[in-house]
Amino acid sequence: MARRTRATAEEDTDSLKENSQPTHVKAGKVKEEKVKEERPAKAQKVRDNAEDEGDDEQPSDAEPSEDAQAAVDTDEEAEEDGEGEGSPRGRKRVRVNAEGEAISSSQGTGRHRERVETLPRDDDGYIPGSIVRIQLSNFVTYDWVEFRPGPYLNMILGPNGTGKSSIACAICLGLNWSPSVLGRATELNSFVKNNKDSGYIEIELKGPKGEPNLVIRRNLNAKSNGSTFLLNGHSATGREITNRMAKLNVQVGNLCSFLPQDKVSEFAQMTPQQLLRETQRAAGDTNLTSWHDTLISSGKELKKLQELLNAERDQLRTMEERNAQLERDVQRYQERRRIEKEIETLRVLIPVNEYHEAKEVYSRTKQRQRQLHAKVRKLKDKNAPAHALAEQLAQKYKEYDKLREKKKGASRQKFQQMKTKWAESDKLDVDADELTNKLDGLKKAEKERARKIKELQAQIDKWQRELDNPPELENVQAINDEMRQLNTEHNVTRSRMDDLQERQKANIDASGKQKQQITNALDELKKLDDERHRKLQNLGQWDRDCADAVVWLRNNQDKFKMEVFEPPMICCTVPDKRFTNAVEACFNANQLKMLVTQCEEDYRTLNHYLNDTDKAGLRKGARINTWYRPKIDSTIGGPPMSAEEMQTLAFDGYAIDYVDCPDGLLWYLKKELNLHRTAIGLNGSKVDVGRAMEAVSRAGGASFVAGNTLNIVTRSRYGQRMAQNMTRDVRPARNLVNTAIDPEVKKRLDASILEARQALELIGKDAEDLAAIEREIRSEEAKYKKNYEALEARKKAVNDQKRRLAQHAAKIETNQNKLNDLENAPSVDDERARLKKKLVELSKRRIRIAKDYSSLIRGAITDQIEATRSGLEFLQVGANKNALETLCREKDEEYQKALAEFEEADAIFGQAKADAKQKRDISVQLVRSMDEEFQAAFAKMEADGSVHDRTVDELRAELEVQQAKLELIMQTNPGVVEQYERRKAEIETLTKTLEARERAEQKLQREIKNAKDNWQPALESLVASIGKKFSAAFDRIGCAGEIRVSPHDDFDKWAIDILVKFRDKEKLQLLTGQRQSGGERSLTTILYLMSLTEEARTPFSLVDEINQGMDMRAERAVHDSMVEVTCKDDSAQYFLITPKLLADLNYHERMKILCVNNGEWLPEDKGLGNMMNMINTYVQHRNRSAAAT
Repeated sequence: MARRTRATAEEDTDSLKENSQPTHVKAGKVKEEKVKEERPAKAQKVRDNAEDEGDDEQPSDAEPSEDAQAAVDTDEEAEEDGEGEGSPRGRKRVRVNAEGEAISSSQGTGRHRERVETLPRDDDGYIPGSIVRIQLSNFVTYDWVEFRPGPYLNMILGPNGTGKSSIACAICLGLNWSPSVLGRATELNSFVKNNKDSGYIEIELKGPKGEPNLVIRRNLNAKSNGSTFLLNGHSATGREITNRMAKLNVQVGNLCSFLPQDKVSEFAQMTPQQLLRETQRAAGDTNLTSWHDTLISSGKELKKLQELLNAERDQLRTMEERNAQLERDVQRYQERRRIEKEIETLRVLIPVNEYHEAKEVYSRTKQRQRQLHAKVRKLKDKNAPAHALAEQLAQKYKEYDKLREKKKGASRQKFQQMKTKWAESDKLDVDADELTNKLDGLKKAEKERARKIKELQAQIDKWQRELDNPPELENVQAINDEMRQLNTEHNVTRSRMDDLQERQKANIDASGKQKQQITNALDELKKLDDERHRKLQNLGQWDRDCADAVVWLRNNQDKFKMEVFEPPMICCTVPDKRFTNAVEACFNANQLKMLVTQCEEDYRTLNHYLNDTDKAGLRKGARINTWYRPKIDSTIGGPPMSAEEMQTLAFDGYAIDYVDCPDGLLWYLKKELNLHRTAIGLNGSKVDVGRAMEAVSRAGGASFVAGNTLNIVTRSRYGQRMAQNMTRDVRPARNLVNTAIDPEVKKRLDASILEARQALELIGKDAEDLAAIEREIRSEEAKYKKNYEALEARKKAVNDQKRRLAQHAAKIETNQNKLNDLENAPSVDDERARLKKKLVELSKRRIRIAKDYSSLIRGAITDQIEATRSGLEFLQVGANKNALETLCREKDEEYQKALAEFEEADAIFGQAKADAKQKRDISVQLVRSMDEEFQAAFAKMEADGSVHDRTVDELRAELEVQQAKLELIMQTNPGVVEQYERRKAEIETLTKTLEARERAEQKLQREIKNAKDNWQPALESLVASIGKKFSAAFDRIGCAGEIRVSPHDDFDKWAIDILVKFRDKEKLQLLTGQRQSGGERSLTTILYLMSLTEEARTPFSLVDEINQGMDMRAERAVHDSMVEVTCKDDSAQYFLITPKLLADLNYHERMKILCVNNGEWLPEDKGLGNMMNMINTYVQHRNRSAAAT
């Protein structure tokens, strides 16, 4: 039958009935205090850089952070109340008075503020936001469970491990808080029950009065960290759940209202500053946090602003002092600048007046130039007719000159043609001489042809005689037969040589084999002396696959980025043999065979070759142990004992101190085996095991070796967390010891070497016999080669003679063809007739050229006569022209005189014009180069005519005076003036900046005063109320406790100090995570939380196993106080989770007891096996028995 486990929550039915009755509780408002006063001025923003509250980790899927809850809560309150006095969201607008100062919404800082209550309680007794029902499926220890907590105190009881704390986990995760709030697992899928694919959490929260309850379901998946939400049966996002929790003011992330089991110590370790912030968030005025944030941010801003103001005031004072020192130099510089400006003006006015004077000279010269020009024009008109006739003769003179040149050109053309004809005639004469020479050479050519015919015939006859009478030649076939016979004999010799070489090769192979056998045996003997090899052999006997992997690794280290270490049993040694057994006891089998990498890339590569593929050639199905962890020293604890403490407890040292290994392997030995935390004491009788257990368990647990016993110490997770010890015997080491050499193996290897050397001697003798046979065969081979070469020479002589006769036959044929060509050549008479005919043709052409030449001579004579006539006419017109020009010159003497006077005046006029233009350009350029101020003044001087009041000489004299004054004033550095003016501008800017910052400072001071006037009285009132209850609770258990507000100049350092005293002789001491014991811290924590409960605004609170470590008296007092506080009419819902309770405790009718049972034989049907039914049956039976007696 299959076994299954299901945890069930049993409910107190009597208490449930009591709670189901209508409860008349006066509903309170979200905010009972509202002060609405008129404000005359506009609201202005309050700068508030809100800091994150609490150290809870923000979830990836819309975890409800405390700031987000406060922000949503403020929005909700703003809608209901209209206006608030502050906002936890920061930068809310505040009222200001007529002077612009921020004022409180409640006039007067000393006014008492009523406690802000939770949302109004409904008729069924539940406050909106409290838990009505919880249903879990496949969650941690639960298969399925559903229970309904009461509206007041709910005590969840059950043995350790049954799943009480799982209920706290379900509340946290189901309402979309992060797993980090719990201090347990950080992954969502780790909360799904083992061997289950999915699970869910369903929580029903009480809705606001008049509205339906909120049913929130969170579905979890074991294969991923994702989850989904359902809100009232509809899909919802994590942000929507967060917003609804904020509206209901649920504060699971606040340790003051939700304290899981693993966060109890964290609460005690909170700094006083953190305690103040968490207390503000959980209780008191809703605006405490926002006021505090405003004070922190504005205080920091004011401090920075004041530091900046002091620095800027010092800077302004320094700048003013420096400018006062420069003022005299600046005045001197300004006087010098005035004189320089005057000099600049004079230097401009001088060219301007020079231009003015030059312009007057230009006007006078222009008038004289115009008068002389008119006189020249009059004389020129008088001589115009004579000049006109002279121009006509000059034109005619040019025309006759052109005609004469034309006639000369025709004559020159005729002479050129005559020259061409003459050249053609000379060329024909040369050609005729060549033909004549050829006629003379025909006889000589005929004699040369006869000589060549005779020589060719003689050669042909000589070669033919050799062909007709060839020499006697040897028979080639006979020579070939001799060669074949010789080769046949040689084949026998070659066969003997091949056989000999095979025998020699076999001899050499046998020799190499024996030498290799000797080498291998020597290597094996060497390996017997190599400890790492012996260890590898031992590993091969233990795990063949791992040994093969090591061999592969040694041959493939180049494939890895960093060194990969062989298993510890090979690369670790224990130099001190006394500790070998103890050190090896710290390893298990897999750890001794582990291959260790130093980086993740090598880890993946190693697994790829050894485990994921067969590339390493290992046996199919082989699995090799590999290891890698990132090297983060903070992830491993330090040694549990100091050196002095170890010496006191009779320990020799830690295991890591006695191991020699590569440096990179130390991280594996520490991280995986904790060798740096495993103490070894060889003398077990001297080791006090009890004290040693207490020492090594302080940091959670460790191991130690005492003699021949390995002790593994841990601490219980429950109850008083006592130290637990598990022991086992230390066995003799087998893997880390140095193995001895096997004498049988060494004897076998020595015998193998001797046998191989003897075989080598026999092989050497065989090699000498084979060498003698080889020499004999080599002699026969040389004789064969000599005879064969002689036959080849005879055969070559026969072939050469045959080749020579064949060449003679080919030459005879070639010369015969040449002889035929010479004998068939044309006759000499035909050639002579052809040359004579060509000579006649040349003579005829020369006659035609002579006739053309004569015609050209006659034409040239005619052209020459015409050219001479034209030349005479040209000379006559030239003489007439010269005579008329002489007459005109006589009449132009008066004109030339007037023209000279005009040219002189014109030159003077041009010079005056150029001078005036140059001076005008200079003056214009100077004026334009000046600044706008000077140009405006110059325009005014031109308008009133004062620019020309002084002459150039007067201006130059004034310039000299001003230059003399300038020399009397010392030169001042222009940078000083620039620095003065720049600093002056900076002073003005800095003054304005200071005024603005001072206004901002005053504004911040008003804001701080306003926020402090609201925050400090409310905080002190809240702490006083909590402190009063806290002190009273401590008084009831015979101890003393006090809560104080610890002020500070920096508002972020304000704190709540918890002071406690548990003994009569002690003074009140500050509660810390180190000073008090665990039980004292738990007692203080629960009393503080109970004191805070009446002030809390959250709809429900939870504490888990807070009573662990308390003595019976304290636990009973705490229980009574908790029942009293949490069962009042206006108390919110409260959950107390504990594994045990004392007997005869006080109970209240509003309490509800939830008992968690866990076992393997629970009923399959839900509702069966109800514990309360069993109790009721027992009570009824007892009552009947009592009545019967």
